[in-house]
Amino acid sequence: MPEMKPILRAAAALLLLATTAGAVPPPAEPAASPSASPSASPSASPPASPESAAGPWRYEHQGVAVDLAIEPLDGGGPSLREGHPVRVSIAISDTASGQPLPGLFPAAWMALRTADEEGGEEACVQKVEEFLGGSILHQAELDLNVYYVLALNDDPSISVVDPLFGFGGTKLLAMLDLPGVGEDWVLTPDQSRLYVSVPSAGVVAVGETAGWTMEDPIRLGAIPGRLAIQDDGAYLWVAVDDPRSETHGVAVIELPSKGQRALITTGPGPHDLAFTADSRYAFVSNRGAGSVSVIDVRSLERVANLRTGAGPVSLAYSPLADAVWVSHRDGTLVAIDARRHRITARLELEPGLGQIRFTPDGRLGFVVSTRENLLHVIDPAKGERVQTGDMKEGPDQLAFSDQLLYVRHRASEIVLMVPLDQVGAGKTTMPVVDFTGGHLPFGAGRRPSPADSIVQAPGANAVLVANPADQVIYYYQEGMAAPMGAFKNYDREPRAVLVVDRSLRQRRRPGVYETAAELRRPGRYDIAFFLDTPRIIHCFEAVVEPDPERERARRAALPAAVEPLLESGTRVAAGQPVTVRFRLRDPRTGAPETALADVELLAYDTGTWNQRYGAREIGDGIYEVELVPPASGTYVLLVRCPSRRLDFHQSPQIVLNARGDPTP
Repeated sequence: MPEMKPILRAAAALLLLATTAGAVPPPAEPAASPSASPSASPSASPPASPESAAGPWRYEHQGVAVDLAIEPLDGGGPSLREGHPVRVSIAISDTASGQPLPGLFPAAWMALRTADEEGGEEACVQKVEEFLGGSILHQAELDLNVYYVLALNDDPSISVVDPLFGFGGTKLLAMLDLPGVGEDWVLTPDQSRLYVSVPSAGVVAVGETAGWTMEDPIRLGAIPGRLAIQDDGAYLWVAVDDPRSETHGVAVIELPSKGQRALITTGPGPHDLAFTADSRYAFVSNRGAGSVSVIDVRSLERVANLRTGAGPVSLAYSPLADAVWVSHRDGTLVAIDARRHRITARLELEPGLGQIRFTPDGRLGFVVSTRENLLHVIDPAKGERVQTGDMKEGPDQLAFSDQLLYVRHRASEIVLMVPLDQVGAGKTTMPVVDFTGGHLPFGAGRRPSPADSIVQAPGANAVLVANPADQVIYYYQEGMAAPMGAFKNYDREPRAVLVVDRSLRQRRRPGVYETAAELRRPGRYDIAFFLDTPRIIHCFEAVVEPDPERERARRAALPAAVEPLLESGTRVAAGQPVTVRFRLRDPRTGAPETALADVELLAYDTGTWNQRYGAREIGDGIYEVELVPPASGTYVLLVRCPSRRLDFHQSPQIVLNARGDPTP
């Protein structure tokens, strides 16, 4: 089964002195030791005050500074409180120059301390070893190095799953309810919000990913389709079509306020969306009008409307050529200059073209011919088709990893892979390998979605593949003959798959590694930090305050406290009556619990004998039971009171040692 991302797996091998294949030699830097002098470290100081317990923190070791900050995302004040979403930021810099250190792979965990745990560097190193080793017996309260898998289902829901591939299973974290079946979805650049178009309800549903809850939807007054967020994250673009109101175009939603800034008419759809890398221009295809509209993002006005061909189906921006390419059902492939808004290339291919995509570096473009089962390779710099290869039946979706292009097929369960370094100009053949992405064809699901069904797994040369008809999401590791793992989607068809990456990575600034999380439980935490090169291991101390409402609910749900009035281990005579007394108290106030009619006591021995007794109150919350131990031996007594939420397993044990033969 797949494991943690490669950098952490290698680190685990080093720490645990394992001889795992692929482990790298240990770096020259030694692990941080108790002699390392932190600049300001809660774990090296007396117990933190409420102010310092919420950070920020700083730790310095061998010329490297680690600055940790935890910022509440809901405006709840500077203190850390359970149930609240937070952004965890770790800035790593050179202590001498202050320059940020980008391109690193830090890891961190939040581990809840036990009441008798003292902490310290030695305990910190041990925790990091256990977390890196993937011990199922020693798991952190919050793992800040994980990712979650989302499935857009064929019913009004989204499954949120923790893919525990390393342990051979999964854990359903949440099931997000939608006001209707979702059509398309998109994450904000920081992955804190998820937007889902729901055509039947005329809204865009909004979910927050720290606590997996739904927020108020964005009401449009039209039927939403495809969604996209421009690269700078300023606007959410919603393709809309409503024949009743003759609304055809895009709604522009400002983020994060979710206010509608514009409704721009472009022409009948369906539509696809693309943007320039600097978010200066937006491009909207209008299939019903045979055109592509160009919108100035600054003024939110349409500045061009280009007749490109019959049935434009897919748009893709090439940063290398600074051009938007458009594929059409009639077989036309068109390039539009992103600045001058003119058609600069037109290729006439076979009818039935589908999705077009460019490699992450923009060097090559790929477009599928769904009807003729072909894959065309485009050189955007030259504006030419440079290669064509045969595919399986009905290629319809393209996805990339770092090294491969993945081609999904509507009429087959086969996924083809094309090595990116072996195609392009001058290549005479197109090498392909395949794997089986399930048992049933990808197009056999009940309701297709334009959203991606193949996405790269974070930190690995692997992909997640959603097969709707199988009701399964598969994990495929590159180089293998078949998927290495899979999980069922709880009797729902996963029409699309998305990954929320909760690992610490650079998101907004160089050298600053961030993620979002929800503080689940109150208490004193060790925030265990690990960096492999240079080697740094350190634990910061933080305090998460209880949420008042949750604390009141917990206290209200506490069972009655049992106070035995007979010393445990008391010796009694077998066969003789024994009076057992105990007091019940309110767990919040300590006041006696009086006049309870449902108090009972369970007595059992180490064999098969057991007996239940009703208890009666003798005053001031004291209850008594008279019992007769039938023979010599050890007896355990437990108390139960349903009206005060007390069950036998919550009761302290009262032990009696009966001696002697019972009287005949």
